[in-house]
Amino acid sequence: MDKYGLIGYPLGHSFSIGYFNEKFQNEGIDAVYENYEIPDISTLPEILDSNPELKGLNVTIPYKEQVIKYLDAISPEANAIGAVNVIRVTHKDRKTILKGFNSDVIGFTKSIEPMLEPCHKKALILGTGGASKAINFGLKSLGLETLFVSRSKKEGAIRYEDVTPQVVKEYNVIVNCTPIGMYPHTDECPNIPYHAMDMHTLLYDLIYNPDETLFLKRGKAHGATIANGLEMLLLQAFSSWEFWNGKEQL
Repeated sequence: MDKYGLIGYPLGHSFSIGYFNEKFQNEGIDAVYENYEIPDISTLPEILDSNPELKGLNVTIPYKEQVIKYLDAISPEANAIGAVNVIRVTHKDRKTILKGFNSDVIGFTKSIEPMLEPCHKKALILGTGGASKAINFGLKSLGLETLFVSRSKKEGAIRYEDVTPQVVKEYNVIVNCTPIGMYPHTDECPNIPYHAMDMHTLLYDLIYNPDETLFLKRGKAHGATIANGLEMLLLQAFSSWEFWNGKEQL
């Protein structure tokens, strides 16, 4: 039986395990998907050694960047983004070969593109982790100018206290790439001036549990268009299967 799985920490919110095991059952695929909740990326080789049936892995927080040093090859897109969330596992002459891809950018751009209006020219990206890099890549590929927002002072980013009402008016696409507001912390949201939002504002939250975060609710109350990360997840899962079983060459 083939095996697939997810590495990250923590994994209590994981969508993938239910999606793929249901897919395998419905389509008669002789495979299983498991969660590998590892407190440190250094245990990845141990997981691979003890699970020789592994054909592919998804990678989530906080390992999308850290995992790259363990890979034998990486797709040009994932290399440009600087983050990997899909790994194809193959075996050749007793050697395990790991190839890295990024499905975040595919899922995100396909889901947000139909929502973009001519007035959407600039975007704020809340957070600076591995997912935010893919979001930045995707937004730029769609022709938007981007600006990162960080809790601490970082090059190429502004801090939350610098997000004024004027900034919200100018950067009227706002994507939350942080875990703020994720279940069970549903009473939290990024600290930005929601009162400056209006019908031209587009809020996109990578979080899908709850399906409407406080970030989305507060924007919606001021007329913003909102979307959560569920469609992006479904598109990512489809892309993962393609990467694991496709003929993409690196």
